Amino acid sequence: MKLKEIYANKENFKISFEVFPPKETDKYKNLYSELENLKKYNPAFISLTWGAGGNNNNSVNLIKTFKNMDFEIMPHFTCVSSSKKFVGEHLAKLKELNIENILALRGDLPEDISKRCTDFNYANELVEYIKHNSDLSIGVAGYPEGHIEAENLEADIKNLKRKVNAGADVIFTQLFFDNNIFYKYLEKLDKENITIPIVPGIMPILSKKQIDRMTSLAKITIPNKLKNCIEKYGESNSDMQKFGVEFGYTQCEDLIKNGIKGLHFYTLNKSKSVNEILKNII
Repeated sequence: MKLKEIYANKENFKISFEVFPPKETDKYKNLYSELENLKKYNPAFISLTWGAGGNNNNSVNLIKTFKNMDFEIMPHFTCVSSSKKFVGEHLAKLKELNIENILALRGDLPEDISKRCTDFNYANELVEYIKHNSDLSIGVAGYPEGHIEAENLEADIKNLKRKVNAGADVIFTQLFFDNNIFYKYLEKLDKENITIPIVPGIMPILSKKQIDRMTSLAKITIPNKLKNCIEKYGESNSDMQKFGVEFGYTQCEDLIKNGIKGLHFYTLNKSKSVNEILKNII
């Protein structure tokens, strides 16, 4: 089912999970097992990342396996180092696999800019190309606090509007820990007449190291409650995970009470915390 059809139904609550291809082949069975643990929540789809730095870890065999597990799949695709020929070949491959959805992203800039292909410079260019050369339903990324490379939030929202105008069907946000920031983001998008579905991205807290890494890579505000608990539990991953479940449940419950009709979980290929959060909600 296409993204625009999934989110057109306002009555059903939608859950989706993001996973990434493990680097080591012996960890693939673990990934399948983790997904089986989450299958009871009837996810609308599984989001499968493209490799960091533009490396293609998005294997055809992995997509086939997920489909055999009866999951809808939304593969990611990054364009910044891709030629139009390569993108066209990839779209043809997805069509052969009966994939209906894609998450269109710019991707990480390559270290050697001089060797970069310039057929696509921004995600909106990829969205436009996919829209004109396939029947895929297209998801894009939104950043409640602005992309880390954007001049400011207003400039980032203008970039988002370009993606929407190019043909995006759904916006999936970067993770955030302060719901008030997300609600203000929705208000700003509404003022820009961005009316397609906006799905909040949720990442369960697993460790202090995880939070430090995420905040170094992206604009993510750490609210005082979370700061205090990092100071209190930061040296113990088990305590941080326990707190993370409580924090995640409270965050998701508040989003649902405020009318959000879907949640997109960044699982980090682990089901335990996501399962603990969702069993108290669904």
